[in-house]
Amino acid sequence: MEAFCSIGGSDAFWDLNKTWYTDNPDFTHCFQMTILVWIPCIYIWICFPFYLLFLRYHDRGYIRMSLLNKIKTALGIVLWIICWTDLFYAFWERSQGFGRAPVFIVSPSILGVTMLVAVFLIQYERLKGVQSSAILLIFWLLALLCAIPPLRSKIMQSIDQDPNVDVFRNTTFYLYLIGVFIEFILSCLTDQPPLFSEPDKDTNLCPELNASFLSKITFWWFTGMTVLGYKRPLEPDDLWSLKKKDKSKIIVPRLVEEWEKECFKKTSRQSEMVYSPQKNRTEKEPESSEEPGETQVLILKKRKNLQPSLLKALCRTFGPYFMISFLYKVIHDLLMFASPEILKLLLQFINNDKAPSWQGYFYVVLLFLCAFIQTLFLHQYFQICFVTGMRLKTAIIGAVYRKALVISNAARKTSTVGEIVNLMSVDAQKFMDLITYLNMIWSAPLQVILAMYFLWQNLGPSVLAGVAVMILLVPVNGVIAMKTKNFQVTQMKEKDNRIKLMNEILNGIRVLKLYAWELAFKEKVLQIREKELKVLKNAAYLSAVSTFTWVCAPFLVALSTFAVYVLIDEKNVLDAQKAFVSLALFNILRFPLNMLPMVISSLVQANVSLKRLGTFLSHEELDLDTVDRHSVHTSWNSIIMHDGTFRWSNEDPPCLNNIDIEIPEGSLVAIVGHVGCGKSSLLSALLGEMQKKEGYVAVKGSVAYVPQQAWIQNASLRANIIFGQELMGDWYRKVVEGCALLPDLETLPAGDETEIGEKGVNLSGGQKQRVSLARAVYSKNSVYFLDDPLSAVDAHVGRHIFDKVIGPKGLLHGKTRVLVTHSVSFLPRMDRILVMVDGKISESGTYKELLMQNGAFAEFLRTYAPTENEEMGQSLSPVSPHKSPQNFLRSFIKINSVTHDAEATPSQQKNAPNLLGAREAAKQAAGVKLTEADKALTGRVKLSVFWAYMKAIGICISFCIVLFYLCQHIASLSSNYWLSLWTDDPVINGTQEHTSLRLGVYGALGVAQGLFVLFSSLMMSVGGISASRWLHVHLLYDILMSPMSFFERTPSGNLVNRFSKDIDTIDSVIPMVIKMFLGSLLNVLVSCTVILIATPIATVIIPPLGLLYVFIQRYYVATSRQLKRLESASRSPIFTNFSETLLGVSVIRAFGEQERFIYQNDARVDENQKAYYPSIVANRWLAVRLEFVGNCIVLFAALFAVVYRDAVSPGIVGLSVSYALQITSTLNWMVRMTSEVETNIVAVERVQEYSHTPKEARWINRSNRPPQTWPWEGKIEFVNYGLRYREDLDLALKDITVSINGGEKVGIVGRTGAGKSSFALGLFRIIEPAEGQIRIDGIDIANIGLHDLRFQITIIPQDPVLFAGSLRMNLDPFDQYSDADLWTALELAHLKTFVSGLPDTLSHECSEGGENLSVGQRQLLCLARALLRKSKILVLDEATAAVDLETDELIQSTIRNQFADCTVLTIAHRLKTIMDYTRIMVLDKGRIVEFDTVSDLLHRKGTFYKMAKDSGLL
Repeated sequence: MEAFCSIGGSDAFWDLNKTWYTDNPDFTHCFQMTILVWIPCIYIWICFPFYLLFLRYHDRGYIRMSLLNKIKTALGIVLWIICWTDLFYAFWERSQGFGRAPVFIVSPSILGVTMLVAVFLIQYERLKGVQSSAILLIFWLLALLCAIPPLRSKIMQSIDQDPNVDVFRNTTFYLYLIGVFIEFILSCLTDQPPLFSEPDKDTNLCPELNASFLSKITFWWFTGMTVLGYKRPLEPDDLWSLKKKDKSKIIVPRLVEEWEKECFKKTSRQSEMVYSPQKNRTEKEPESSEEPGETQVLILKKRKNLQPSLLKALCRTFGPYFMISFLYKVIHDLLMFASPEILKLLLQFINNDKAPSWQGYFYVVLLFLCAFIQTLFLHQYFQICFVTGMRLKTAIIGAVYRKALVISNAARKTSTVGEIVNLMSVDAQKFMDLITYLNMIWSAPLQVILAMYFLWQNLGPSVLAGVAVMILLVPVNGVIAMKTKNFQVTQMKEKDNRIKLMNEILNGIRVLKLYAWELAFKEKVLQIREKELKVLKNAAYLSAVSTFTWVCAPFLVALSTFAVYVLIDEKNVLDAQKAFVSLALFNILRFPLNMLPMVISSLVQANVSLKRLGTFLSHEELDLDTVDRHSVHTSWNSIIMHDGTFRWSNEDPPCLNNIDIEIPEGSLVAIVGHVGCGKSSLLSALLGEMQKKEGYVAVKGSVAYVPQQAWIQNASLRANIIFGQELMGDWYRKVVEGCALLPDLETLPAGDETEIGEKGVNLSGGQKQRVSLARAVYSKNSVYFLDDPLSAVDAHVGRHIFDKVIGPKGLLHGKTRVLVTHSVSFLPRMDRILVMVDGKISESGTYKELLMQNGAFAEFLRTYAPTENEEMGQSLSPVSPHKSPQNFLRSFIKINSVTHDAEATPSQQKNAPNLLGAREAAKQAAGVKLTEADKALTGRVKLSVFWAYMKAIGICISFCIVLFYLCQHIASLSSNYWLSLWTDDPVINGTQEHTSLRLGVYGALGVAQGLFVLFSSLMMSVGGISASRWLHVHLLYDILMSPMSFFERTPSGNLVNRFSKDIDTIDSVIPMVIKMFLGSLLNVLVSCTVILIATPIATVIIPPLGLLYVFIQRYYVATSRQLKRLESASRSPIFTNFSETLLGVSVIRAFGEQERFIYQNDARVDENQKAYYPSIVANRWLAVRLEFVGNCIVLFAALFAVVYRDAVSPGIVGLSVSYALQITSTLNWMVRMTSEVETNIVAVERVQEYSHTPKEARWINRSNRPPQTWPWEGKIEFVNYGLRYREDLDLALKDITVSINGGEKVGIVGRTGAGKSSFALGLFRIIEPAEGQIRIDGIDIANIGLHDLRFQITIIPQDPVLFAGSLRMNLDPFDQYSDADLWTALELAHLKTFVSGLPDTLSHECSEGGENLSVGQRQLLCLARALLRKSKILVLDEATAAVDLETDELIQSTIRNQFADCTVLTIAHRLKTIMDYTRIMVLDKGRIVEFDTVSDLLHRKGTFYKMAKDSGLL
């Protein structure tokens, strides 16, 4: 090398005396000319091929030549010229006879070519759209750093006036240096965006896309948001758009595609494997009777292993991007071990008085740089992990949503709404949590091995004692992790059950209140909750033990190692260098040892979630080939079914058998039959919703479907009708008129822009049904399946809809219509009638043909349609035929009631004369919001929230927790201080005195620390569980005590979010976060104390750094807290929309709207991730800045130790610097934890939010309880009674003064909004009176408890609500009645035959919402409930809407016989049912206009007379 550098080899390549053992260090000239020149060249040549490939495949469009680019290119060329000037100068010198060494030719040549490569890259990057280049920035930085030593040498030469100065080369060098410096500065700037990049119409683009490399690695681009967040609370509009590669539309299809590949692989493998020697069995042999043969068992075992692997699909989708994090993690881990080694050198320097001072400063700078680079790598690593986690969550939610739209009904039974929502929230979250730590699986063992290696170097074989302790602790942690896993599974199961039950309670809250069943269901929830808490408590105790082992592990390792080291040989002296370097290594060791159990338990949890997700995504899908939609196009028939046998799932018996139908195009077909005979199932079969066992089904053209129970979205009325299509004004008006919705639009506050609440809470049953019908009609499809859409509307409105929409001259004439109906009056106008009995079609034909056949149908008609002919002959209404259709409709509506309002709402109570005025006013305030979205709270979390949580834990316990934590840290500090004193003990004759005393005290302090850890963790666990219990009970009580108006305003998604996510946070996150917060806070305080004791001069620097820290933290916390709140608030719509989709999935599938709903779901997820992404970056932004503050503390601690090395002992320096090294991560952790405590305590705030909302009256008023026998007669008196829905609205009922005698049967009739339902709501005190009173048997009901009142009155509501659970539970949740009572009630409700036919009879499990029973059967169950209670007062709220006429007749006769001596109030739907009642009450505009016997009212020829006439009863 010397010969290469100089002729004759006079110039040495390396000289330690010149470089190290001197007060004025310098590199040799040869080293400067070779290595320092070549380092940047080697770097760029290694990167060049890979970078070229990368750019080739990552084209972002090209950037036009900008001024910046021109300058960079020109400078690059200038630098190349400078280098080659040197080269030509060397040739010229040779030609002149000056002998120059080869290095003068080789180095400029290499450097010149490298400059050309740099110029090429500058241009190639421009063509590929790179705005800021990392590769080139690092290259220019290296070139600059490598030029600094030669610069110093040249300056020193000039100062020393060396005669051998080479003026020409010095000049070119200075020019080169200036050029490189300018290139470096220019590389820090960003170029303009590419010209043909992805056209983003977003005004609010994420600044990261256009940020420079330096800005990206320091997260400087995020500063704008933190400043904004500090100035004012962030709002959703402030959030940046998601980057394209983070959006659902890019991510989800990738995962779905990989999953489908995985499924395809497995199915193709299975088909190869399925081999069974017993194929020749006859079909009829019962399979279960046969023992499976050996071959079969093997096949089954293998088949189980053939589950498609979701893990593989996830790896293929997200693996490549995630792999980059491996590289960062390796670099970070290696750098981490550099710090203790530098500390070792620093302590050697302090011990060595002869060492030159510059070496100390060199170590200090090295320590700082090492820590700083470590910070940058660590946070790039975390950024990749968190972004992968975020994408993973997006993909999982999207995949689950897409699956939920195609899952078969059988599979739907196995996963309730609550469970599927949990898959999206909890399980997806588990994956996000795991991804962050996943690399620890290989990184932790690597760190342990490296630590052991360096410790061996330091302490020799004594380290093995420490290894033994660690190995012993591994199984302990393993056992804890396994136990935790089991608890985890159990807890998830209980949580699923609790959320499922809560979902049902919220869906059926109206029924719960009417029946006064809140307490029974509260007990059910609390029973599940107790089981959940029991599991939580066990898990918390385990966690306390594992915390104890974590904290004690590094200490025990250190103690055993030091003990063995000093005891095996007296000559082994524990000096500062050995002790504190070992301690620094033990501290590094603490992290992987702590993390491994966490990672293992996180892996275990994620594995549980992976299985749950895999199972759900593998569920059977609806067979799209069940219904043939292609081959019918040639046929005249629109619907064909041959030999159709269908069942709901493989386990169920077929519920439709051998069905043969052919329905010609454009015909109108009715399906009739008793309750539960399979009418709705037949429609489901035609829609492809059932499993086809055998047969052929074909449907021609597009389909529209109106389900029996209307499915209404939480959107405006118009959005519900047009259902994602374009608005066609004229057609829309026709549809609204045809479906008799005009009068409703008049009464709604903002017309068709009024927002409809969840599940249509602010519409009556009839309105919901008509909106559902309007949606189908508007869609202009070929085939219409109408499942009893006329059941919830009055007879005359029904006829209007039939004539205007469904009938032969309606809007749908010429389309194929299949109508399930119980209404006899429309049957003569049908083209064909199908009569169903027990899942078969018993008769089929036109009305006349069926009468001629004189079968069961004819008999049925004779019984139920005595007035048929008069009805059919009647004109629609006594309105003159000359009016325009619009006016005709208006007058029609004025004369006829539109629908009996099941849930009269505030908006419908306005006085009719003011309708137009109201409409106009509403237009101005258009778009009235009914439901309240989950709002993000703003500002700091109030101290009262922390106080509430402390009270929930218990003040005494809270105090003890803090005290124990304090003691633990004092013990820890004492043990380390004692160690520093030990290391400073003088060495006499090669040994230290008092070794055993030092060791004993050191051990005792360590044990004390461990015990305090255990106590504090146990206290925290106990406190956390009691807080969880207390807060959940209060939340549940607050929700159940809320009035009905609260549930109409609050989406169930918000409430479910409180019970799932927020309670989960309180259960498992908050206690853990508080533990970590206390730990990190005390750690920081202890570290600062130690540094101040060691080097008092640090008082100058610690306060300014402290201020900087507070400044950064203030900015961060304000932003982070608000981002967390925005993220929480944008999460609720995902779940609300999801629950809504699951309820209406059959409608969505029928209309073929899956794509639109997927798009909407993706948009909601993206909206949520828009808030989540900045919150991840906020953490990185903070960490980089705080670790910089921490690194400065390390810098100054070491610097002062070097400056005052004569005044401080090595022991104290070791202690001080090792604590300073810890403070970097602790500071960062502390701010994270401060923020985590604030952001998670928001859960307590959200849970307590509902304790301040208005509540109902007390359930039981102990000071005023009615007698046990009340009501003894059932007499109801209204005295000047009036009620209103809200303070700002008119009275909905006014001046009601009426007396109803005990035992009377009273029918209540009236137009929509007349106040019929308000009458019932007032009687049950669902709405409290605004004036006057109601007395039952002389007792004012306003003075007694709500439960005392509601237990004594019974209602059969319009919507029959059942809960998941046994039939017994649905009839009698309080277990008050015997089985005999239940059977009697079922017999009287005509359900005994059905229930006794079920395999489990009374224990038959009803599915969620009672979906495995028909609507009619559910209605009969509600009747059975009423029969059980045997109240003196019975209210029927349009209770027979969903049953056929025969069942209606049965119900009426049961009520007449069983409630003969009771007071019965019926809100009448079919006037025929109340014609034999004692008296009829006619309401109009909230007042009683008529109240008398039927005969008197008919004689008077008033309102009731007109209604009876319209219904064809006269």
